[in-house]
Formats: sequence, structure tokens, C-alpha cells
Amino acid sequence: MSAQVPWYDAYPKPSTTTPPTISRETLLAWIKEGRTPGQDFLVVDLRRTDHTGGFLRGSVNLPIESLYPALPTLHAMCKSAGIKTVIWYCVTSRGRGNRAAAWFGDYLREQNETDIESVSLLEGILGWALAGDEYTEHIDEFVPEAWKSSDAAKHTGQLSSCN
Repeated sequence: MSAQVPWYDAYPKPSTTTPPTISRETLLAWIKEGRTPGQDFLVVDLRRTDHTGGFLRGSVNLPIESLYPALPTLHAMCKSAGIKTVIWYCVTSRGRGNRAAAWFGDYLREQNETDIESVSLLEGILGWALAGDEYTEHIDEFVPEAWKSSDAAKHTGQLSSCN
């Protein structure tokens, strides 16, 4: 029986496994200042087809498996909308969030794009969901039970697939 090749091996390796990050505290401060997702910044949920446990208000769902070929389109959309920061997240800040931030960051550098930055949400949505009411009030379709377990990522069914 042959070993299955991971989906991401079809694409170039990102230049880094530690791209720039944004803390949940900073993102929450932006929201409280009145910055608007989709106008001032873009938040991208990289989970596949679900939003288990909820999703950050104003985020778009772009499963990472379809991301790499869409980078030029995403860049064009951000540029025409004047979006300066793209924030990527999965359940944790490992895997998908870092991979997406690095891929888009690499693409931006290849285009000599200096007006847009690509960052990963530090600690992902799991960190956000466990940080208290001040944060969870910004999660749409929030399901507290999905995050309460000490092994919350297991309940979301996402941690093992966050590559």
C-alpha cells in the first residue's frame, strides 16, 4: 500500500514556517477602534467546509487546500479594496495559519507589493475562543461546548488536519 502524499506537497514550500503574527489583543483592539473586517483588514478562516464552534465575525472561509492557486486573485481583490492586512487563522497558529501567511507573504514579495501584509493569528481561533467573553462576543455562531474541553481541538475535528 503506497503512502498518500500530503495535499500541500503539490505546491512550493513557503519561505518560512514562522511568518509574522498578530495577537488576538491587537486584533480585538482594532475591532474596538472601529476598524472593519473586509475594508480595513481581511480575516481568512482556513478550515475546510465547516465553522465548528463558530468563526470570527467578518471572516471569510477559504479552505487552504484551494488557497495557493487563488493567491493572484486574492492579491488583486485586496489591492483594489485597499486592504492593508490579511490575517489567516485555523484552530491553532500552527500549520495552516502559518503556511497561508507565508505563502501569501512570499507572493506579495514576488510582486514587489509593500502595501499589504500577511500575518497569522497567534494561537488561532482556539486561543480566541478560550480567552473569555470579551473575545467570544466576536465569534459568530459560537458554540461554547466546542471549546470547553482541555482537548477542544479534538472536538472541532480540525487540529490534526491543520497542515
